[in-house]
Amino acid sequence: MWIALAIGMLLAVFALRWVSQPSQVAGLILHQAGQALGLEITASGASEYRLRGTPMLALRDVVARQPGAAAALLSAERIHLELPWSTIRARGADLTIKRIELDAPQLDLTALQRWLATRPPSETRIPTLTGGLHVVRGRVIGDGWSVDAFDFDLPSLHPQRPASAHASGRMTSGSTRVPFDLDVALTRPAAGAGLGLSGDVSVESAPWTLPMEATVSGRLHDGEDGIGLDRLRLGVEARYRNGDTDLPFVFGLAGKLRVRDGVAGLSPLGVAVRGQGPVPKLDAHGQLVLGDALSTQLQGAIANWPATWPALPPPIGQSSSSLPFDLRYHGRTDLSDVAALRLSRDATVFDGRFRLPQMLDWIDADAQGSPLPPLAGRLTTPKLEISGVTLEGVDIEFGDDTPATP
Repeated sequence: MWIALAIGMLLAVFALRWVSQPSQVAGLILHQAGQALGLEITASGASEYRLRGTPMLALRDVVARQPGAAAALLSAERIHLELPWSTIRARGADLTIKRIELDAPQLDLTALQRWLATRPPSETRIPTLTGGLHVVRGRVIGDGWSVDAFDFDLPSLHPQRPASAHASGRMTSGSTRVPFDLDVALTRPAAGAGLGLSGDVSVESAPWTLPMEATVSGRLHDGEDGIGLDRLRLGVEARYRNGDTDLPFVFGLAGKLRVRDGVAGLSPLGVAVRGQGPVPKLDAHGQLVLGDALSTQLQGAIANWPATWPALPPPIGQSSSSLPFDLRYHGRTDLSDVAALRLSRDATVFDGRFRLPQMLDWIDADAQGSPLPPLAGRLTTPKLEISGVTLEGVDIEFGDDTPATP
């Protein structure tokens, strides 16, 4: 919702200047507003306004950018605002707005934060929206990712009151799509306020999908390190689907979310996974960064080797010890690039690499596949039994045709 509010605050300034000076031409007013904001603002489409009843302003084909910048900070096919006369007469002292509508707005996060960094410190004033904020076909551009087909409906807003809204859209990064349909609740529209989200989210990266029912909570943050959420908590009921495979599981995530210069990061990050059958019981901590690529570092432990996974050779497979791991990945968001893995159990240590699609295929094969997962690397263990033969002081280098050194 902070994205829509940022747009609304920017446009409210435009509107107050326009309708309070109806005799002035649009180009002059937008030029004056741009000078006050340090932006170049144009509206090349047909514009209109009315002063009878509740004053209304409609701008079309609006573009706002920093002077000399190649990328626009904000553009929109149409901006519609309705402001009561009391707001116009107050000349900025009262920020009550009846309604804001945005058709196909596009917001560049990197350009927005670059512009905000140039603005002098000032008090943040939240408008009162008696008729709400309504966004259709919006787009938010990050570094290597975007939110498309964004619809947002906020029925009303008051600076000191709780607010509720509905948001839907599709996050895209590379070949990965994340459609979402969420209810939004906010204790009040201010930094430090509590935020809650609940609804349907799905991660889609052919041939697999991950539909989820998600609940998110946190506290809004806006500072020099970016915007985001403190005390983020995510709870998910999910199903991993790939062909005939349909695996239900739950996972939780906790951490601190920051978005700066179009890059989203979770650090520190805690993760827990629970399920049945081939889904391992897993706890980990680390960090995640999403920009033009996905970077992840996780350290944790698998509680036990799932019984439905292909059995490990003795004595490794006979141990009841947990399996500490260190996982690192940098690559495409569909997780198809090479990941580095260090996995151990008792005195047995594996250092290697793998690709997630091949690992999932191995898990799906159950007992019909290879007894060893599709990994490339080095295994050291004091003892290993294979086909009735006991080997001691084992140090094995092995590989797979697919993985390559990351």
